[in-house]
Amino acid sequence: MQLKWRIGEGCWLDCEMNTGKSLLAHSRSLLVYRGGMKVERLKWGRRGGGVAVRMQQQQQKPSTYCSSLATDLPLYESPLAPFEEYLEQRERVFEAIFPDKRRSLRLNHEEWRIQMLPIHFVFLTANPVVDMRLKCETDANRYPPGVPSTIPKVLTLEAMRWELRGLDYVLKPDDFTLGVRGALYSEKQQENMNMKCSGTSSRLKGQLEISISFILPPVLALIPEDVRSGVADAVLKRLLMSTKDRVNGCLLSDFRDFTRDRLHQHQLQWQQR
Repeated sequence: MQLKWRIGEGCWLDCEMNTGKSLLAHSRSLLVYRGGMKVERLKWGRRGGGVAVRMQQQQQKPSTYCSSLATDLPLYESPLAPFEEYLEQRERVFEAIFPDKRRSLRLNHEEWRIQMLPIHFVFLTANPVVDMRLKCETDANRYPPGVPSTIPKVLTLEAMRWELRGLDYVLKPDDFTLGVRGALYSEKQQENMNMKCSGTSSRLKGQLEISISFILPPVLALIPEDVRSGVADAVLKRLLMSTKDRVNGCLLSDFRDFTRDRLHQHQLQWQQR
């Protein structure tokens, strides 16, 4: 049975129903779910061969989950190889944090595309692809919250675009939002800030926050919120700890290599004088 529903002036919705007669005979309301939007037919009546209806839309509130962590480690800096100069080598820093070159692609001087490892959420599996921007900031007014204004340079990390592969049949792109923000910097110890000849004892500090927001698909709507929240928190913390481990391990090791190379270069230049 072909029905034409009028949902506004000059706007019609055509639909074909095999049980249209019984629907019109016994129902005074109709609920339709499209993505995260609930559309309700409040009243109907025949007019001019069609069915005049009044529609009401209710936007489903997205579910949001967020997790964050910080790092604070001792850092030895030589005055000939300050950490701020290391941060300027963004490609080197990126490869220290995301060492798997098979899963990354440089897009421009600030952005990289990362194919993250699969994320398992309850009985769903997603393969996120994220365009990440690394940028050096020297303007304290643009520093992320919590970074002291006395810090001379901060490396910021931010997700610019994303794609959630593997869930096309469950989530529409507009129903999912990913947020990734981070910062990395060196904080000199106050008593050592004026040291010129020897190394400086500093603290490597960083912060990272990941948030996800999405319209619950029907397959997840039946799961209790406390269960969904617990699973989401575990997934986000696992992602955060993986990144923190690479900063604490790979990045610190690479910075030591950077320092050794710089000191060797200065030694060669001194010997050639």
